[in-house]
Amino acid sequence: MEERVLGIGSRVEHPQFGKGVIIQVRTDAWEITFIENGTRIIQRDFQGLRVLEAVETPSDLATYEKMEKSLVRVLRRFTDLQETIPMGQRWTGGRMVLYPGDTSLKEKEIPIDAFFHKIVMVRDRLRVLEQRVNASALNDEDKVNIQQYITRIYGSLTTFNVLFKDKSDYFVGDKGE
Repeated sequence: MEERVLGIGSRVEHPQFGKGVIIQVRTDAWEITFIENGTRIIQRDFQGLRVLEAVETPSDLATYEKMEKSLVRVLRRFTDLQETIPMGQRWTGGRMVLYPGDTSLKEKEIPIDAFFHKIVMVRDRLRVLEQRVNASALNDEDKVNIQQYITRIYGSLTTFNVLFKDKSDYFVGDKGE
């Protein structure tokens, strides 16, 4: 099926949300403001969207999303800069208490945001290590072995995914193993 070319300003009708106007074009979706239902993101492959008036977007137009993704990729590749990763709202202001097995010892209380910051630093440093391994003069077999080890480290850290606000920031290890 031919992909619909709808640009900003195109008028559409959704079976559930009613009439709306495309306000942002993404690679996989449109951001549409509906008259009675506010702004929603509708995937491009959604078949129920009826086009009332199409406005084409120039094919060479660089969207904000594309520019942002490109810039983030460049910054991650060539710098050690860290992005700000949001912690899940429910943890804001929380504290973590560690109780020792020996009851004669005092527990240790840590602000969750400080712990979260350390976890994010570990993740960012693993990413830098991964990039440096890939760019190194190591032979391919050594690179693969180190990559597999790094992936297993990510897998060990998946327990901390509960702290992240966005799933896109989660640790991901070997799937299916």
